[in-house]
Amino acid sequence: MAGGGEPIAEGDYNSEINVVPLVDVMLVLLIIFIITVPVATKAVRVNLPVNFNQPTETKPENINISVDFAGQIYWNDNPTNLDKLAEMARAEAVKDPQPEVHIRADKRVTYNYVGDVLTTLQRNYLLKVAFIAEPPHQD
Repeated sequence: MAGGGEPIAEGDYNSEINVVPLVDVMLVLLIIFIITVPVATKAVRVNLPVNFNQPTETKPENINISVDFAGQIYWNDNPTNLDKLAEMARAEAVKDPQPEVHIRADKRVTYNYVGDVLTTLQRNYLLKVAFIAEPPHQD
């Protein structure tokens, strides 16, 4: 036989471990890793931004838009809706230079409310938009 041992009788059991399927699977996995690792490690070189907190300079011409948890929109602390927001954004967009818009959103608000505000500002050409967030706590 192939193993060089004694032939197995009809009623005897083969107690040797067959490792050929295991070796086949391991070789296939090794080839897959050899091919995919260089692809995963090579990436386009980009300079990623560094996380830092820049204090905001509040100017009188800045526009503060707030979105509360329920989705209510406030323009400089005055309640408004998306239609009025679009009108006010159109009026502010023609100014030169454009005022900055600072969006303050409740951290529990759903994304679609903030997305609607951003879309309305963009469609009415008010493009200088920034998000205001609490600085991380330093412990």
